[in-house]
Amino acid sequence: MADTVTAKVIADDVEALTVAAALADEFRTEAAVRDAERRLPRPELDRLSASGLLAVTVPAEYGGADVRQETLAEIFRLLASADASLAQIPQSHFVYVNVIHRQGTAGQREFFFGEILAGRRLGNAQSEAGTKHVQDIRTRLDRRPDGSYVLTGVKHYSTGALFADWIPVLARTEDDNLHVAYVPRDAPGLTVVDDWDGMGQRTTASGTVRLDAVPVPADRVLPHHLTFQGPQLHGAVAQLLHTAIDVGIAGGALAEAAEFVRTKSRPWFESGAETAAEDPLLIQRFGELAIQVRASEALLREAARAVDAARAELTDDSAAEASIAVAVAKAHAAGTAVEVTGALFEVAGTRSALNSLNLHRHWRDARTHTLHDPARWKIQHIGRHVLNGTKPPRHGLL
Repeated sequence: MADTVTAKVIADDVEALTVAAALADEFRTEAAVRDAERRLPRPELDRLSASGLLAVTVPAEYGGADVRQETLAEIFRLLASADASLAQIPQSHFVYVNVIHRQGTAGQREFFFGEILAGRRLGNAQSEAGTKHVQDIRTRLDRRPDGSYVLTGVKHYSTGALFADWIPVLARTEDDNLHVAYVPRDAPGLTVVDDWDGMGQRTTASGTVRLDAVPVPADRVLPHHLTFQGPQLHGAVAQLLHTAIDVGIAGGALAEAAEFVRTKSRPWFESGAETAAEDPLLIQRFGELAIQVRASEALLREAARAVDAARAELTDDSAAEASIAVAVAKAHAAGTAVEVTGALFEVAGTRSALNSLNLHRHWRDARTHTLHDPARWKIQHIGRHVLNGTKPPRHGLL
C-alpha cells in the first residue's frame, strides 16, 4: 500500500468549494512546466488527498460531507481550469466511490469509506485495447475453491492507477457478469506501467495495468452488473465530471488568452487601436467565445442539478432526464473546449505559438480529453428522446 498523508475531513459544500478554489490557484502556478517536462504530479496529488476533497462524496452516515453533484462538478471545473491532467486523475476515483455506495455491502462500505476519509486514492483499470469495442471486457475474475478470486488481464488508459492506493479493476466472472475488484496497488502480480504518451493530458500517467494471477479476497469484489438492472446514475455522474473537465479547460484557456492579449499582444495596425485589448475585432471574438464558455458553464450546472434531483428521487424518468441533461452539457462543452483552445492562438497572435510558452497545452488537453466519448452518439440519444420520447440506454456511458 502506497504511503498517504493524513487527510482533513471536509464538513460541507461551502468548505469543499473554498478548498477547491484555493488548490486550483496553487496548482495553476506550475501547470505549464509540469506539462512541458512531463513532471508527474505526485506532490500535488498528496495535497489533494490531504485537503479532504477526495472524500467529499462519502455518505454522511459514514462521516463524509456527501456534497451535491453540483458541488462536485464545480470542484472538477475549478481544478481543470488550472490543470486538466490533475483534474482528470481523480475522475475515476469518484466513479468507483459511487460503485461502493451503490453496490457495496455494509462491511465493504465501512471499510472503503474509512480508507477514502483517510486520504486513500482509487485509480482505475477499466478500458482494454484491441478488443471489439469499449464494452468488450476480457479480463477474467476466476473463483477459487475457498471463495476468493484470481484476476488476469491487461488494461489500458488506466488513469490514476500509478498514483493509487487501490485500483478498481473491471472484470468478468465465469458467468460473464461484470464485477469490480478493488486491488491494492502493491498486490502480487499487479504491475502498473507508465507508458502513456498522449499528446494531451500528458501528466495523467494513463498507462497500462498488467494483472498476472492477482489474488483477490471475496470481500473486495462488487457486483457491478447489478448497477444497470434498474434506474441508475452511474453514467450520468461519470459523464458529468468529464463535462466539468471540458468546461474547466475552456474557461482556463479563455482567461489565459485574455491575459495574454492584455499584456503581450500587439494591435493590428489597421485597427487604429492603441492596444490589442482595444481592437474592436478582438473584442468581438472574445465576446463570442465568452458566450460559448458561459453557455457551457450554465449547462453544466443544469445537468448537475438534474443529477441531484434524480439522486433524491430515483426513477426511470428522473434517471433518463439526468442522463439527457448531462449528454447535452457534454456535447456542448466538448465543442466549446476545442473551439476556445484553438481560438486562443487566433486572438493572441503569432507569439502565442511559441513552444516555450506552452499555451498549446490547453488545445492538446481539450483535443485529447474530448475523445473520451463521442458527442455524436450523445446527440443521437438526445434527438431520440426529444422526438420519440425514447429513454437513453443504461450502459453507463451516458
